[in-house]
Amino acid sequence: MALRCLLQSSTTSSYLSKICGIRMHGTKAAAAASVVEEHVSDMVGGERGEDEEYADVDWDNLGFSLVRTDYMYTTRSCSEGNFEHGCLSRYGNIELNPAAGILNYGQGLIEGMKAYRGEDDRVLLFRPELNAMRMKYGAERMCMHSPSVQQFIEGVKQTVLANKRWVPPPGKGSLYLRPLLFGGGASLGVAAASEYTFLVFGSPVKNYFKEGTSALNLYVEEVIPRAYIGGTGGVKAISNYGPVLEAMRRAKSRGFSDVLYLDAETGKNIEEVSASNIFLVKGNTIATPATNGTILDGITRKSIIEIALDLGYKVEERRVPVEELKEAEEVFCTGTAIGVASVGSITFQNTRTEYNVGDALVTQQLRSILVGIQTGSIQDTKDWVLQID
Repeated sequence: MALRCLLQSSTTSSYLSKICGIRMHGTKAAAAASVVEEHVSDMVGGERGEDEEYADVDWDNLGFSLVRTDYMYTTRSCSEGNFEHGCLSRYGNIELNPAAGILNYGQGLIEGMKAYRGEDDRVLLFRPELNAMRMKYGAERMCMHSPSVQQFIEGVKQTVLANKRWVPPPGKGSLYLRPLLFGGGASLGVAAASEYTFLVFGSPVKNYFKEGTSALNLYVEEVIPRAYIGGTGGVKAISNYGPVLEAMRRAKSRGFSDVLYLDAETGKNIEEVSASNIFLVKGNTIATPATNGTILDGITRKSIIEIALDLGYKVEERRVPVEELKEAEEVFCTGTAIGVASVGSITFQNTRTEYNVGDALVTQQLRSILVGIQTGSIQDTKDWVLQID
């Protein structure tokens, strides 16, 4: 249905004609995936039947609560900082509460990504190398040892392949993956940890906006300052989420769905929505706050900008004064969990600005193309999607 709507747009049709010519999955990626699959099948083949295509789950009523899958991937760094060979293990009685548990270690990085199942039963990852590079960058900023990009991607691939039966059927959702990096061992005060653990686990989740019509209802937060330039704003550090979760709790208690932050330097410019990036649309121009060390450089954000430019939109990455919210024709947010989410209203200093979500044609167009690429219904020439089976 999304593609039928897309083809009514001339700009989208031209985009589709540009990207439908080449399938992105090369022989090297397929060969690497087959090696991983052989390794995993040796470990898990005896645990369950080879013909078990899906887990026993009510996929139509899948929510967002944690569902433990079969296996997780773990590897640790040695004293020299190199990560040892990783392994898959059963969950057992592990307590999966990363926000609470890993904070006790003092250092932690967290990524979020999804695995989708295509119509032809292929399992797809969306731009995993960017998650890997962001974790490596964050680790360097926090003086932590980190796995290489290749080790990161290998760990994610093994996790997905070992849990393939938990990847929802096409259109039902995705396997949400949490790659974590945290420090352990004895240390003095804020000294760097002696070793680090890289962990990947997954949980199936439904589509964030199943019908693509639900809209966010935002509240502009003026109390909690964001990170200053040079801080950890561009890093997905677990400790950053404490004040964010508290602000979200307050906003939701007042009937809002999320929080929009202003910059800490002037308090006059918008920054981001919790852990999501924000875009304003006016005519053929799309504006979004520039990432300058305080705003997370979202992978979905980067992808949407590239798609918009290909479609002929003008994209401005700059300071966006909060007053421009009243002038925008459409507002949307991007992130791993939400993909592209329309914003229905924003409340700032007791003044509510509303947007007609039904007329948000730019948002709908960008969302449909992104989802099509992520799920394999649209072939792209950018090598964004990694096939892992």
